[in-house]
Amino acid sequence: MTGSGATITVFAPDGVPQVAAGDDLATLVLAAHTPEDGDIVVLAQKIVSKAEGRLVPLDTVTPSPRAVELAAQCDKDPRLVELVLSETDTVMRVRKGVLIVRHRLGIVLANAGIDQSNIDHSRPAALLLPRDPDASAAVLRDALRAASGADVAVLIIDSLGRAWRNGTTGTAIGAAGLPALLDLRGTPDIYGRRLETSELGLADEIAAAASLAMGQAGEGRPLAIVRGVSYARREGNAAELVRPRALDLFP
Repeated sequence: MTGSGATITVFAPDGVPQVAAGDDLATLVLAAHTPEDGDIVVLAQKIVSKAEGRLVPLDTVTPSPRAVELAAQCDKDPRLVELVLSETDTVMRVRKGVLIVRHRLGIVLANAGIDQSNIDHSRPAALLLPRDPDASAAVLRDALRAASGADVAVLIIDSLGRAWRNGTTGTAIGAAGLPALLDLRGTPDIYGRRLETSELGLADEIAAAASLAMGQAGEGRPLAIVRGVSYARREGNAAELVRPRALDLFP
């Protein structure tokens, strides 16, 4: 390839071991790849949740009457619905096969982001989102910087659906070390006209690119290194991406 332009590299290593509660994610990342200054370390939500002990055996869950009622409406296991309610601020939509809620983090999600894929089902269980993905990303960033000396950013991502589009896409639910939301208002376009409304979901764009390399099923690549993204160094977080309720046009 010839000519000038922009190049962004995404590397998702094979051979990452299974993660269990209490595992050190910084050690796992450094064993897979040595980061450099400016790299963005992207982790699938599942390995963060597993390391934080967010795997809940279903036989430990007693469904409430509300969970039983909703389970009958959406045709889901009442125990799973009880876990969804435990993570939910508001139930948004219920129909057969569908339970959409506003998660306690403010994100609108199917099943509160609780998943049963890529976990051991020798004992039926479900995996909840990390308690505070932004805090988890910040802790991991500090650990990586201390161990490697590299000033990196960290994203925790999940596959989210959108109300107005089919299919899921990689989305940032935790971020540290970069602006998750990049305000481009006032920036000139190629004709010199200043942008008036443009805000870029930088963390989500990086998450989607990383997700392509990491895969969605049984690829076994739960982390990626993204290199070549130009971003301002500041202590951003994924909470920046959650639209305030007063501005939510699709409640």
